Amino acid sequence: MDTNSLALLFASMLNSGTVLAIAALGLLINEKAGIVNLGAEGIMLCAAIAGFATVVHTGNDWVGFAAGMAAGGALAAILGLLVIWLNTNQYATGLALSLFGAGFSAFAGQRFVQDKLPERPHFNIPLLGDIPVLGPALFRQHPMVYLAIALVAWLMWFLYRSRTGLVLRSVGESPESAHALGYPVRGIRLAAVVAGGALCGLAGAYMSIIYTPLWVEGMVAGKGWIALALTTFATWRPARVLLGAYLFGGVTMLQFHLQAIGVEVPSEFLNMLPYLATIVVLALISRNPAWIRINMPASLGKPFYPGT
Repeated sequence: MDTNSLALLFASMLNSGTVLAIAALGLLINEKAGIVNLGAEGIMLCAAIAGFATVVHTGNDWVGFAAGMAAGGALAAILGLLVIWLNTNQYATGLALSLFGAGFSAFAGQRFVQDKLPERPHFNIPLLGDIPVLGPALFRQHPMVYLAIALVAWLMWFLYRSRTGLVLRSVGESPESAHALGYPVRGIRLAAVVAGGALCGLAGAYMSIIYTPLWVEGMVAGKGWIALALTTFATWRPARVLLGAYLFGGVTMLQFHLQAIGVEVPSEFLNMLPYLATIVVLALISRNPAWIRINMPASLGKPFYPGT
């Protein structure tokens, strides 16, 4: 594999990993507040068609991203109302949302299957983009790739350096103690769920507007589940989420590059590589449950009953 192929592989790895990173960071915010969101796959699908349809009609990518975030936040708000105020089972409710999102996006997206977006702009950071190998790999990416990296840095500061982040983590660790101190636990959890859903929506919109760019039924293809696994893989640390996202993004894109250079491996095997990698990583992590318990928010998945 020559240097140009390596640069192309690395660039595609960043592009693919951005989808996983943004979605996983949203789920990380949910879980830091104690809420498990198994509906990420459905949220991303609905946001993907919302963003794609918006760009078809407006021609503006950023309006499409906003539409995807709005769709993701709205669906997450429904999830939050059900699991936080009505105390429905978080796992069953999330699965129901995922199934709903898959069906609704397929129905809503029927008329957009053949539609095409306006010509995609090419981005290039002056001077840096002309550096051999590194330029095409690092400095010709869509701005959303760099925003994802900035989001990781901001989230690290927010969770571990700000008072609001400390309150959010306290809600995820001991909602009873936070409630006793006068914090609105339910309101904080709902805000975290909506924010996380908006990020999942942004990831879905990025996928249909930039990463693909087109609309196909079921196009998220399990990335919502991989993002969910990433939060555990990263032990609920934002920086590790980003590294894990690029790792899985690299595995995803490796299959296409192996096929392009003529490696004779059955395509079915290459297609299953990202999911196989997810299973292997989770199996390895599960060998040390004590390590997971130390890092996992103590109230994750547990309902909170004020006044009890």
